[in-house]
Amino acid sequence: MHVYRTRSEQLVEQHTDMRKISNTGALSLMLATTLSAMFVISTAHATTATAPATQLVTPNRFGLPDFGDLVESVGPAVVNISVVRRQAVSEGMPMPDDPFYDLLRRFGIPLPPGMAPGQPERGPRSSRGIGSGFIISGDGYVLTNAHVVAERGADTEVTVRLSDRREFRAEVIGTDPRTDIALLKIDATDLPTVKTGDPEQSRVGEWVVAMGSPFGFDHTVTAGIISAKARRLPAENYVPFIQTDVAINPGNSGGPLFNLAGEVIGINAQIYSRSGGFMGISFAIPIDVALNVKEQLVEFGRVQRGKLGVMIQAVDKDLAQTFGLKEPMGALVSSVEAGSAAEKAGLQPGDVVLGVDGVRVADSADLPRLIGEKRPGTSIRMDIWRDGRSRMITATLDEMQAEALAEAPRAQPGEDAGGKLGLTARALTADEASRLDIGGGLAVENATGPAASAGLRPGDVILALNSQSVSSVEQFRQLVEHAGNRFALLIQRGNSRIFVAIRLQ
Repeated sequence: MHVYRTRSEQLVEQHTDMRKISNTGALSLMLATTLSAMFVISTAHATTATAPATQLVTPNRFGLPDFGDLVESVGPAVVNISVVRRQAVSEGMPMPDDPFYDLLRRFGIPLPPGMAPGQPERGPRSSRGIGSGFIISGDGYVLTNAHVVAERGADTEVTVRLSDRREFRAEVIGTDPRTDIALLKIDATDLPTVKTGDPEQSRVGEWVVAMGSPFGFDHTVTAGIISAKARRLPAENYVPFIQTDVAINPGNSGGPLFNLAGEVIGINAQIYSRSGGFMGISFAIPIDVALNVKEQLVEFGRVQRGKLGVMIQAVDKDLAQTFGLKEPMGALVSSVEAGSAAEKAGLQPGDVVLGVDGVRVADSADLPRLIGEKRPGTSIRMDIWRDGRSRMITATLDEMQAEALAEAPRAQPGEDAGGKLGLTARALTADEASRLDIGGGLAVENATGPAASAGLRPGDVILALNSQSVSSVEQFRQLVEHAGNRFALLIQRGNSRIFVAIRLQ
């Protein structure tokens, strides 16, 4: 505080002196000198106090980060990727992707041959895509996003262009849609490569630099900071994304995200946008996730993931209190697949998985990633919470397969049964239970009061209360009477099973 107070006094004195200067040029010069000195002193102090010894980015003469050395060092290993797919044009079909098509049609100008309906086809046309990537090894392996090369086949060409303008036809070694990673191979040796860093060591607020080909402009450099880590996105259970405010646009996909030491810590993959362009939120895949995928694609041509065989849900505050946890954490098991690794290990609906092999499961989204990182056949130790205490169980993982889930039939309406929860329900018929592949339960017809506040709705099927199976309305009422003011219902909704916490006032 003393330094800043002294500095303020100096500025007041300088301001007083400047008021006495009548020459406009002299006044402008003194103002510029003063402000420049302030900026250099403050930014130089902040930069030198925290700068790592290995960084390639140093302050320039104005005290701002200078990324020039970093770009020169890593630029040769960043590549442009173009994908060309040849498609035959059906006879008489217009060409709406032609840049002049809409203009000619709108103003009634006659369309050239091959563009108007009913005219002969013009021959094959090509659809083109662009993206970015980087060389991970000197013998020609290149990492990029799976969606960059997704449209591939016998009529598709993938071309990799280096910074020195050399072009190579690329072979797609393999892709992994779950993590959006693809591995390419070009026929070249002694290529420049990137260094990889540890995303876990990066911090929110750090400077990062992206390189790629937005809109086809090769080797475009943008910079920003890490906005958040381990960000979860809808339907993305296997990637803890790095969120940044680095400007990323179409064509940047697959390009590297560098830290200040010139190490790749992520692969730019997605943007949040309502317009299709950059809006300040970008997401990168951590490089350790990508390298694990790369190793498996080289060895097996595909990615093998462990499978536990459970349906899970998040643990909120009410569920945590119901199950006796001190804080909301872990992954709550809502159902166990028959014959799965989880069933063989003794895992039950109502168990909360708190850790895997000593790694804490802070959120339900952590469990699919931790299990997916393991190879099939791996033995794991899980710390679970059951009946108000922690216990350890061991499971041997199966292999994850692509599966299509069918929606279970919904119970048909029937007669009502009441209760103090504001719940109208009835017992399932034997035929309904058989079609749902369950032993029995209650079909929810209407929910008001505490039941509605907890999220129950018509069509839900109540399977258990506090891990006790439910088969009749009368039994359910008795269980509620003896459960106290807080309990958890296991319900089936569509093809999913979830726990719902209910608290009575």
